[in-house]
Amino acid sequence: MPAFRLCDVVLDETIGRATPDVEHERAVAIFDLIEENVFEPVGHSGGPYRLKLSLLDSKLIFAISTQDDAPVATHILSLTPFRRIVKDYFLICESYYQAIRSATPSQIEAIDMGRRGIHNDGSQTLMDRLSGKIRLDFDTARRLFTLVCVLYWRG
Repeated sequence: MPAFRLCDVVLDETIGRATPDVEHERAVAIFDLIEENVFEPVGHSGGPYRLKLSLLDSKLIFAISTQDDAPVATHILSLTPFRRIVKDYFLICESYYQAIRSATPSQIEAIDMGRRGIHNDGSQTLMDRLSGKIRLDFDTARRLFTLVCVLYWRG
């Protein structure tokens, strides 16, 4: 049975680094993504796969190869459908990071619920944009959306 999963995920390092909070989110997302994911490039016979995510001219690039570095596909997505969601997500994340340092547990929980809701919207948008190109489950889309946000933050 072919493995329709990611075995490695790399973010374009030429963009730069982000804050420690953002870099922590990146590390956790990549770790969780490698541990458990569903990633099936449509029309390919099986992986596991390596994924390199990068930004170029306001476009999100998914460069997919097999575990042994044979090219599979490159998908280029416009960032336009993500702009509002990512902006809202940045704002609520800033509030969340401030809240975890000084707010009450109920305030933190309320902000976190809003943060998760926006994150879910972004994850669904990513799944919709990749429809017909890459089959993902929702948890994989959530982790990938986190990485898209990290790239956006860095850029």
